[in-house]
Amino acid sequence: MREVTLVDLDPAMTNLFRDHPLLERLNESSLRKKNVAVVNADAFKWLEDNPDAFDVVVVDFPDPSNYAVGKLYTTVFYRLLERHLAPGGMAVVQTTSPLLARRSFWTVVNTIESTGLVTAPYHALVPSFGEWGFVIASRTPWKAPDTIPVATRFVTAASIAAMRQFPPDMARLETEVNRMDNQVLVRTYEKEWGPIQ
Repeated sequence: MREVTLVDLDPAMTNLFRDHPLLERLNESSLRKKNVAVVNADAFKWLEDNPDAFDVVVVDFPDPSNYAVGKLYTTVFYRLLERHLAPGGMAVVQTTSPLLARRSFWTVVNTIESTGLVTAPYHALVPSFGEWGFVIASRTPWKAPDTIPVATRFVTAASIAAMRQFPPDMARLETEVNRMDNQVLVRTYEKEWGPIQ
């Protein structure tokens, strides 16, 4: 049986999405399903204490706008994440905008790679956020599919290939690795997003 574990720090948020009629309809009562476990805990601490391995991990943290959140983008966190990937498992990490915060985006990619994981960075236009970035991380290289096995509204093999292309204003940069003892990403993020916010 397929199982999902949702780890979220704030029980008010998971309760809201479980109990509010509109939000419950929107997520099709997913937080009430028997194969969904909701854990309200700090993800960093939970990974340290939990022995489970996962086939897929989706990491959707707030952007690294302060040091408390910045720790979730460090080599220490990504090493913890790697230990929880099942054989052949992969993670996808939300990584801010490669257009508006290019150096921050590539700092996340370079930090993940510094832990020995292989990355496949990509970006997509998200209507509520603009051009947004993500990184697939795994122990072995991820290969983009030649075909999509299910019907989708927007995703095609061609669109996946396009998401993997970075034009000059989003092209890869060499950056310092974000470690617990330097938290360079928080300062970089602040410089890039500060004038915009």
